[in-house]
Amino acid sequence: MNEVFTVQGMTCGHCEKAVTTAIKLVDPQAQVTIDRANNRVEVNTTQPRDTVAEAIREEGYQVAA
Repeated sequence: MNEVFTVQGMTCGHCEKAVTTAIKLVDPQAQVTIDRANNRVEVNTTQPRDTVAEAIREEGYQVAA
């Protein structure tokens, strides 16, 4: 399932890696594409949307959508 999130607070490559790692912890097979300039994170995952959003939040980022 493809999910798109608006994630606030990603300012560097380290942030992108932190978000990607958090998502991969809940779904190791997830495919993650990040567009930092537009605060956009696209995830192809088998996990529920809320599970992925919570993983991102736990890393300290705000998930708007």
